[in-house]
Amino acid sequence: MREALAALRPSDARYATPPRQGRPKGLNILGTLAHHPALARAYHVFNGHLLFSTTLTERQRELAILRVAALRRAEYEWRQHAVLAADVGITEAELAAVAEGPGATVWPPLEAALLRAVDELVAGAALSQETWETLATSLSIEQSMDLVFTVGAYDLLAMVFGAFSIELDDDLAAVAPSPFAPCP
Repeated sequence: MREALAALRPSDARYATPPRQGRPKGLNILGTLAHHPALARAYHVFNGHLLFSTTLTERQRELAILRVAALRRAEYEWRQHAVLAADVGITEAELAAVAEGPGATVWPPLEAALLRAVDELVAGAALSQETWETLATSLSIEQSMDLVFTVGAYDLLAMVFGAFSIELDDDLAAVAPSPFAPCP
């Protein structure tokens, strides 16, 4: 598992590793992944890119991940990323607006399009022409690809949390609960 965890930090990282002291550790998800170290390593290589080497801004990445968590009612994913969202300046009001979706009045056009893209990808695995055109005015092809892969990876992770009934870690219980009722 040390090797699997080390794979989470790519050599070409654009973004710093968040501080660890006094923060949720995600031990329950790591404990689940420990049952299959080879799979954990492979996923961490991929997820390491999405977290630390993405061409998206950290804010864009966290908005996308939180929207996936809201759509999938993935409480664990929401709480873990609410912590990271605060690190990149996403406010509590914006967290609530993420759960409301792209129609919330707080979003500038690009962020509304980013959230709409998440909705479309989760619902139908495709982007509408309107959403694609709005994103293309501000995002490079690499950023668009990172967005689609981020949504896919965190949709998969939401599935893992649900399929294996992974409970919240005790240290996540104190983190801002989601504004939605988690799936049973």
